[in-house]
Amino acid sequence: MPNETQPLLGHTIESEAVVTEEPLVDFDPNGDPDNPLDWPKAYKLGVVLLLAFMAFTVTFTCIGVVPVADRIVLDLSGKESKSASILLVTVWELGEAAGPLLIAPLSEIYGRYPIFIVANTVFILGTVLAAISPTTNVFIFARFLTGFAVASNVLSPAIIGDIYASESRGSGMSLIMLAPLLGGAIGPAISGAIAETLGWRKILWICAAVAVTCQIFFLTLLRETYKVPILQRRAARLRKETRDDSLKCAWEEKADETRSWSALQTAIQRPALVMADSGVLQILSFSGGFVFSLYYITATTFPGMLREVYGFSPAMIGASFLSFSIGASVAIVVCNLFLDKTYIALGRSREGPSRPEDRLPFLIGGIAILPFIITLYGWAPYLHWPVGVLLLAMGLMGFALILTWVPLSSYVVDAFGLYSASALTGLLIARCLGGTLLPLAIPPLTDALGLGYGFLVTAAVCLVLIPLPIVIMRYGFSWRQRSVYTKDK
Repeated sequence: MPNETQPLLGHTIESEAVVTEEPLVDFDPNGDPDNPLDWPKAYKLGVVLLLAFMAFTVTFTCIGVVPVADRIVLDLSGKESKSASILLVTVWELGEAAGPLLIAPLSEIYGRYPIFIVANTVFILGTVLAAISPTTNVFIFARFLTGFAVASNVLSPAIIGDIYASESRGSGMSLIMLAPLLGGAIGPAISGAIAETLGWRKILWICAAVAVTCQIFFLTLLRETYKVPILQRRAARLRKETRDDSLKCAWEEKADETRSWSALQTAIQRPALVMADSGVLQILSFSGGFVFSLYYITATTFPGMLREVYGFSPAMIGASFLSFSIGASVAIVVCNLFLDKTYIALGRSREGPSRPEDRLPFLIGGIAILPFIITLYGWAPYLHWPVGVLLLAMGLMGFALILTWVPLSSYVVDAFGLYSASALTGLLIARCLGGTLLPLAIPPLTDALGLGYGFLVTAAVCLVLIPLPIVIMRYGFSWRQRSVYTKDK
């Protein structure tokens, strides 16, 4: 894992920072109230809960319209359209793929706090636009805009990396994953009931109100967590107080606008540079992108199965999404209890420090059980098995996806250090593109082959993914030494 006490930005990105040979301004190694790693445990927990609240808000807003997507299209366009209903749900992911290209690099220049505040403001505006949309096209654009402004997916794991040491990150990472599950469960349950009584626009106004509440907490309680701007501000303050211009930190930018614009251009390019330079990240992004697309595949097909095969009402469909969240919550508990312990134990077993690859056993397990789950999910309604079997498959899907994404996010944060936000961007782009495009292929596939055989083909593709994390766990350490962003110092 990169040594995060060294000025990696200056060594790796040319013309981005002026690095002093002996940085004079740094955190006190004996304890420093400005160092996020030294913040009180209670405040760190508060930061995690705040991030969890934002994650809940995002998922609540995203998934809240899923059970009533068909009704929204019918109300706005006057006719039913399966492709428009799917796009209305999945275009959110397309926005989430584009947003981190700006959000992540800007957070590595200006810090996590200001970027989070701006992104949350755009998120609120997008939600309001969706609530007042007069046409399907405007609604779809509003969903794209709202997804574009989601900062929590890329910045929340990076903030966990900012405030927790590597041996404690797994627990923090699992906690911020729990809130989206609650949002994913409560959103459909509430929206199904509201849509039958007050209409789907009320759902979005509720989402906007929750987002505004979250923004108030962010404005009043969150502090900057990224060490680069914290030390830059400390150095500037000390230069002003002592009138000693030689005082610098490890990351000092020149003041002229040309240099600042050059730094901004380089930062915006960094997610692509990190992805191109790291074969490990490319492999994991492909695996994670396909795995996460399974969530949107099930989210867009589950309501139709329940309605057409089992005769469920919108309210009952919304409540059925609880099965996914129950399974995912169990996976959160498993990760919270055992992910860090396994990470530490594997390091001790080789009588050396733990490596990011020690996060991957859980990822391997999650991917290994996916083919069975997908097969069960498709064949349960195809053979008209009891609805409990389909709900069980959804619960197992939630368990497997969280068992995959918590260690995957933890691995990227551990391996890429200061560049974790940019690396997570590559991961999120693959995830979002998969979540947007692959669900569109399922209706033609199941129409041609039937639900059972259509999802059997999907399960066969999952089998191909199983060896990939195994290979990374075996050879990832040596492969990471070939990248300037993950090379151990």
